[in-house]
Amino acid sequence: MDELEKRKIELRNHKGKMVRHFKNKNYLILDFATHTETEEELVIYKALYGNCGVFARPIDMFVSEIDHEKYPEISQKWRFELIK
Repeated sequence: MDELEKRKIELRNHKGKMVRHFKNKNYLILDFATHTETEEELVIYKALYGNCGVFARPIDMFVSEIDHEKYPEISQKWRFELIK
């Protein structure tokens, strides 16, 4: 099992808990859903700032590494870090 698969399992166990985006904003993992046409697994999450919008993002993107060529100033490895 590779590191991304391990992160997906850990994230699925993180439902109802907070994560921190690499741009230093916190979100709450609300649930997981399946896209009706592609059957892609989605993460449903809520912003814990501003108008507290609710968003969906493919789990593969959610657990991905940051593009450090695009964001060279960011030291965080992952797009979202689990807050324990």
